[in-house]
Amino acid sequence: MKIREVRARTILSRTRIPGIDYCLNPYTGCSHACAYCYATFMKKFTAHAEPWGTFVDVKVNAVDLLKKALRKNITGEVMMSSVTDAYQPIEKEYRLTRRCLELLARTELDVDILTKSDLVTRDLDILSGMATVDVGLTITTNREDIKRIFEPASSGIRERLKALRALRKAGISTYVFIGPILPMDPRKLADSIAPFTDRVLLDRMNYKWKVEELYRRSRLGYALEPGYFEEVEQELVARLAHHGIRAECV
Repeated sequence: MKIREVRARTILSRTRIPGIDYCLNPYTGCSHACAYCYATFMKKFTAHAEPWGTFVDVKVNAVDLLKKALRKNITGEVMMSSVTDAYQPIEKEYRLTRRCLELLARTELDVDILTKSDLVTRDLDILSGMATVDVGLTITTNREDIKRIFEPASSGIRERLKALRALRKAGISTYVFIGPILPMDPRKLADSIAPFTDRVLLDRMNYKWKVEELYRRSRLGYALEPGYFEEVEQELVARLAHHGIRAECV
């Protein structure tokens, strides 16, 4: 993993993501190395020759930039993060996400966090005191063997469920993002997340062809059945409804 310290020009970026006004990405690149990552397009904005998933640029001036931006008394909702994971392993050392949260906690801004890491629970002391915060855990399958193929360096499924439970216990609003839908037992996944989440977001599978190809080339060595993704989505929605959990396609 190549780690490089850089100085960013801005830290709050306007976004067209529905319901989100700004995105805050303390890092460029992500060491989770998810095989299906949609943010690979970000590589063209870096000077890296290395494959996506093998480098991280640390925006060492992120906190100073955020201080400056917040002086303008902006309003709306801030998402951490849209093209990286704010809680990837390098955050343990640099703590940029935590320091940015400390600033956001002093404002009336709504904050949305989406991560694949149980490191988010480190910041429960800040999160529990924020005016409005939603924390989402991406969980794409209930199978650890599938997780290891598609998301090799991210937190395990059990660790993510523990993080959800801890967040819920602390009174923090939680959600689960299932995207992309990977091979799974949809009933078991729905049953495991239902006690710890307020809502579930389902990916519209705009790039399911990519997942199908990756799965075909994986060491599992066989293709998915036609209509698999649609069937799993229907089962997830039905089982979540059984638990009284609202599922939304995004």
